Amino acid sequence: MKKRTQVGIIGAGPAGLLLSLLLAKEGYDSLVLESRSREEVESTIRAGVLEQGTIELMTELGLDERMNREGVVHHGIELRFDGESHRIPLTDLTGHAIMLYPQHEVLKDFIAARLSQGGSILFNVKDVQLSDISSDQPMIRFTHDHEQHELQCDFIAGCDGYHGVSRSAIPNALQAVYTRTYPFGWLGILMQAPPSAHELIYAYSERGFSLVSTRSPELQRMYVQCDPQDNIANWSDAMILEELQLRLATKDNWQLRVGPIIQKSILAMRSFVIEPMQYGRLFLAGDAAHIVPPTGAKGLNLAVADVRHLARALTAFYKKQQTDLLEAYTATCLRRVWRAEHFSWWMTSMLHRFPDDDVFQQRIQLAQLAYTVRSRAAATSLAENYVGLPFDW
Repeated sequence: MKKRTQVGIIGAGPAGLLLSLLLAKEGYDSLVLESRSREEVESTIRAGVLEQGTIELMTELGLDERMNREGVVHHGIELRFDGESHRIPLTDLTGHAIMLYPQHEVLKDFIAARLSQGGSILFNVKDVQLSDISSDQPMIRFTHDHEQHELQCDFIAGCDGYHGVSRSAIPNALQAVYTRTYPFGWLGILMQAPPSAHELIYAYSERGFSLVSTRSPELQRMYVQCDPQDNIANWSDAMILEELQLRLATKDNWQLRVGPIIQKSILAMRSFVIEPMQYGRLFLAGDAAHIVPPTGAKGLNLAVADVRHLARALTAFYKKQQTDLLEAYTATCLRRVWRAEHFSWWMTSMLHRFPDDDVFQQRIQLAQLAYTVRSRAAATSLAENYVGLPFDW
């Protein structure tokens, strides 16, 4: 079966769904193709720290009703080390805040909004293949409901993540790939318990990094640094809770509020960037083009920035036949991408124990932490990056 759309979007993650909504606002047609079921997309629990720009864009699109009702605004974060807590007052330093609103809830809002507009999202799509992407009529072939389809497009947006098909469509000879694999991972848990803190806690200790965050008044998300190759079966609930308390311990005997652990998993950590983020009529966005370690809370927000630039470039093309924004897409996005890569690397390096570090390295990290919390300039730099730089930075 042959189909036609202006923009074929591969992937119903934050990048793909938001791009479809931004294009619809300008009156342009798109079709979103997703390999997973709608239930899988909406139930895969991931962290969600929304930058100020992401909050404002969702508000502009009328997607803020549930976010404002269920999300939690944070005006600061806490750095904890040497048994003491130090607050970084994000709003006081920058005038902006962050919103804790899980990514799967964002996706529910995006999907519901797009479908309510009469937009097309095909779930459970298989065998996706791209062709003719260097021409002005690229094609996506795929299988849906046991039927083969050909989708003719003006443009293709590859929003299908690191393991998707879009990235591999760029010829290897034209790709420059930059990666860093970290020698540790995060063991993450969801715990049914009231909040242990009003704001996120980033903790450095001799035992390794830990993080405390709130998902709802009854559900907490927490992480401990671990070996990325470890087996989750090696970690009993009691061991996890003990390790969290030890790493978060303070001189004034702070106590973690605990409850049943309902989910636990180990997440490997890496940094990844591909250049260019475009080839012919194919444009990559989100995790298909770049990945950051979660320490800086940048992943979802980078995806949002990518597709905002792409939507504006496509709008300029359709309205005015301008191609300059499309041609500059990679350079425009990479300014923000590499800034976020550096910030995420910096936060990760400052807060984690490395397998080969020594007392000198530990002293260096503690000195950096101390400077960050005691210097207004250093705290402002952290805060400015954490709440998010302007989209057009």
